[in-house]
Amino acid sequence: MLYYKFARPVPKAPIGTYVATGISYVGSRLFQSGGRRRRSSVGGDEMRLSVLVLFVLCAIGAESHGQQLRDAFRNVQQTVVIVRTEQKGLPPFPQQGPVSLNGLGSGVLISNDGKVLTAAHLVQSADKIVVEFSEGELIPARVMGCSFSADVALLQLERKPTRYLPAKLGDSDSAEVGDEIFVVGAPYGITRTLTAGHVSGRRALNSTNENQSSVEFLQTDAAINSGNSGSPLFNLNGEVMGIVSNIMSRSGGSEGLAFASTSNTARHLLLDQNPFWTGIEGILIDGSTAKALNLPQPAGVLVQRVAEGSIAWRWGIHGGTLRSIVEGGEMILGGDIILRVNERLVEDGNSYDEIYGSLSKLRPGEKLVFTILRQGQIVKLAIPASQ
Repeated sequence: MLYYKFARPVPKAPIGTYVATGISYVGSRLFQSGGRRRRSSVGGDEMRLSVLVLFVLCAIGAESHGQQLRDAFRNVQQTVVIVRTEQKGLPPFPQQGPVSLNGLGSGVLISNDGKVLTAAHLVQSADKIVVEFSEGELIPARVMGCSFSADVALLQLERKPTRYLPAKLGDSDSAEVGDEIFVVGAPYGITRTLTAGHVSGRRALNSTNENQSSVEFLQTDAAINSGNSGSPLFNLNGEVMGIVSNIMSRSGGSEGLAFASTSNTARHLLLDQNPFWTGIEGILIDGSTAKALNLPQPAGVLVQRVAEGSIAWRWGIHGGTLRSIVEGGEMILGGDIILRVNERLVEDGNSYDEIYGSLSKLRPGEKLVFTILRQGQIVKLAIPASQ
């Protein structure tokens, strides 16, 4: 349950009024003093005046910074969208039968033709996606591409949005630790919420493959909560520096450790090359779990769900049917287990990026070949890449 706590506002004079009163006070002390007393009090009054001048300068600086943040927010707020998803899935115990599962996150419009960046985990296996703009306009969307390791996805709106200009995708290589940033999204569904913070670090994923595209995240202390998945992370110039992915938290809420896939990572994986989307949500299984499921190799991807309308759905790849607890973790059993994609063996977590890289290079007429384990039998499915 979400609890709200409202603080009682404290009456506060405007900064300009407070500063003027202070100067008047110091001035009266200076001019009312006379003779020997004025002579002995000059040093103290000068110190007070110096402190006051410093306070005024700090107040002006804070006001200038606040104005910059307000202006940046006003310029970008209409580029930020709510991403609503719907998919069929298994209910939690003890319910039975398929149920409709709704998801909610955020995203950002990045082009005039209706391209939106969001988080991959939000839309990867979604059957239906609707994007909501700040003035309530609803536009259906489809997934063009997803990167698992970077947790970033590209959506295409079914029609061009009206009255909305896209945000500028910035150069995240220019972001440095200590830079001020802000995030705009819909935590808990509360739209157009701004939180501010700093770039706390840069975190690159380790890769054992020299040919694999680098994936990098910006770490931030800006408050991130449920519903912020896919939110844009802006610099004070209003440029998108990252797409919010996840948080590290013991409580489940914001604790100042959040991560966003960098804009350059998103650009390279989804814009500079052909984006690709299979519609498969899967879990990497290996070790004792792989042996228990009789895999003919050390690892594979156990299919959990398949999005309606995706390549995998059209060509009959099966999702799971039985919710289970295996080695302390929840997974859905009964689905296909992917062993190879285009003869690229599933070995470990790095296999996702290797496979994605190969799929993005497929040409029209070439085939996408899945080698799967289904009910104890090895099956090959050949799918035309153009579909």
